[in-house]
Amino acid sequence: MDMLLFRTTPSMEIVDPITPTDIYEPLCLEAQPNKRRRKKSIVWEHFTLETVGPGCTRACCKLCKKSFAYISGSKLAGTSHLKRHISLGICPVFRQRNLQVPDTPGSRTGGPGTATDPPKKRQRVSQGAARITFDQDRCNREIAKMVILHEYPLHIVEHSGFSDFVRSLQPQFSMLSFDTVQGECVDVYLTEKQNLLNLLSGIHGNVSLTLDLWTSNQTLGYVFLTGHFIDADWNLQRRILNVVTVPSPESDYAFNQAVMACLSDWHLEGRLFTLTVDQSLSNETVIGNLRGLLSVRNPFMLNGQLLIGNCYARVLSRLAQDALGVMRETIQKIRDSVKYVKTSESHEDKFIELKQQLRVPSSKNLLVDDQTMWNTTYHMLVAACELKEVFSCLDTVDPDYKIAPSMEEWKQVETLCTYLKHLFDAALILTDLRYPATNTFFHEVSKIHIELTHAAMSEDPFVSNLIRPLQEKFDKYWKDCYLVLAIAVVLDPRFKMKLVEFNFNKMYDEHAEPWIRAVNDSVHELFLEYIAQALPLPALEEGNEGVIKTETSQDGFQEGNLVSTVDGLSDFEIYINEITSSQHMKSELDQYLEESLLPREHEFDILGWWKLNKLKYPTLSRMASDILSIPVCTVGPDSVFDTELRKMDNYRNSLGPMTLEALICAKDWLQCGLSPSTTNTTATPEISKAIVKMEV
Repeated sequence: MDMLLFRTTPSMEIVDPITPTDIYEPLCLEAQPNKRRRKKSIVWEHFTLETVGPGCTRACCKLCKKSFAYISGSKLAGTSHLKRHISLGICPVFRQRNLQVPDTPGSRTGGPGTATDPPKKRQRVSQGAARITFDQDRCNREIAKMVILHEYPLHIVEHSGFSDFVRSLQPQFSMLSFDTVQGECVDVYLTEKQNLLNLLSGIHGNVSLTLDLWTSNQTLGYVFLTGHFIDADWNLQRRILNVVTVPSPESDYAFNQAVMACLSDWHLEGRLFTLTVDQSLSNETVIGNLRGLLSVRNPFMLNGQLLIGNCYARVLSRLAQDALGVMRETIQKIRDSVKYVKTSESHEDKFIELKQQLRVPSSKNLLVDDQTMWNTTYHMLVAACELKEVFSCLDTVDPDYKIAPSMEEWKQVETLCTYLKHLFDAALILTDLRYPATNTFFHEVSKIHIELTHAAMSEDPFVSNLIRPLQEKFDKYWKDCYLVLAIAVVLDPRFKMKLVEFNFNKMYDEHAEPWIRAVNDSVHELFLEYIAQALPLPALEEGNEGVIKTETSQDGFQEGNLVSTVDGLSDFEIYINEITSSQHMKSELDQYLEESLLPREHEFDILGWWKLNKLKYPTLSRMASDILSIPVCTVGPDSVFDTELRKMDNYRNSLGPMTLEALICAKDWLQCGLSPSTTNTTATPEISKAIVKMEV
């Protein structure tokens, strides 16, 4: 019985029967020339077919006359390569015509269906897809951002390789000159600066500054001033505000002049809270001058006591370098051993084979350290110590290796790494791009102080001789900054004064009381100064810590209390007034300190907590906003482990001061995400744009 199949239309109507022969019989193009379907691709508006031989047909471009494979025997090449010839501008005739005739919306050169139209892509998803138009101004801005973010030289736009690359992407692009891209970079800087000015104008607290100094081969100095503040949404912000070129960085007033220029430039007169500068960049005279400037610009805040004279990262770096310097010869042996293994494939193969034979379980990889970053030396020593057995036996399989440290030296290096780890862990906190709030550091700094103090008194002479000089230097840093760090941790509702008391008792035993009292007195004194700033008119009663009494009427009753004289509960009213009065006499600070501690959570958001409680503690929250943004480090996250001062390269030295500042600051601001798309501002920059343009 023969099986019949039926063709159907989309409406499922049966049209005609199909026999199995119709399905399985192969098509023959020669036998059915009239049944070949009409070509629908728009590519045929630009190509013609030419038969060049039996079973071989080629497609010929109508414009440049170049031919392409189309049919070869039973194989059909398709039309994708023909479309690319036109749409990508590979056809030289079409590309030349497209450049000569402007492209107007809704009108192609020669009208639809002419030979100069590129093949239109078949719309498969969206029929209303907008055509992307070329925008020279936008491209200029993007090139400027690229130069800023990746620190490319401005003259990259004049490099022939860069020009060829860009033209291959977009032939219509008009290449920029050095002056043009410099102007574009300055425009980006000015736009971002206005955004940052708007952000600063909306904060309720003050701004703390850090000062860092870069050197150069030309003996010029570059003072980096970085602002730290908490914005209106209680987010901790860190921004480079200025890069001031100083001709005489060794001058006693170089930093003062840079600070004054920064305050004027950003309208921060009267809003400077603290200054942080490292002692390696200054002397006692410079520190004294800055302290005097701070006490004048902010006379309320403990008479200039909130000046931190050391950078925490550089303190840790100096301690690490001192410790490494004590064992310089032994460390050089280990460095040479690591170089011996890592600089020869045959040596490394022998080392790995010996490690497998000895079954040493180390998972760390050997690396040669970079002596300008002390953390790399620490990692090199840790990895080498885990492989000390392999190094000790390496000469048995490799007679050329003759520099193995002794077992006593390995033991000393392991002891050194134990104390370097404390410094490394402390510095690692500073490498987080989200700069931590100041309350983080009290426990960390006091923990290092306790560890070094105990080690300095060790009965092991090697340990005590190694650590005692470090402990003495760190003790000086502790005495300089403990007050700021302690006040910050008091404003952490998980700790308050309790952690201060706990740590000081561990550190000073029976001598802890004066230290605790100094912190407590400073917190209350600082709170009174905030009260005085917020309420300048009402007189504050001495001893009441800024509490203002509510005035009462002459006959002793406030309005609304008259009903008590009628219902016979006047004595009850007096009782309630006494309770309320005693509660009002207690300051925000005392109420905060007397409340129970919050549970200690690892991911506690202290700024979020103060944001939620700013109505409950209006004055104390303003104080917390300033204290918790005080920076303890003057260098960026990428310089925490540096052993040398940063030096400006020769290319940047060749730039003008305004252009240099624009490139460095704009990079920092763009990386922080402060752009027009994230900042609701339409204001036109009103900064001294003309002055900047004069240099350009």
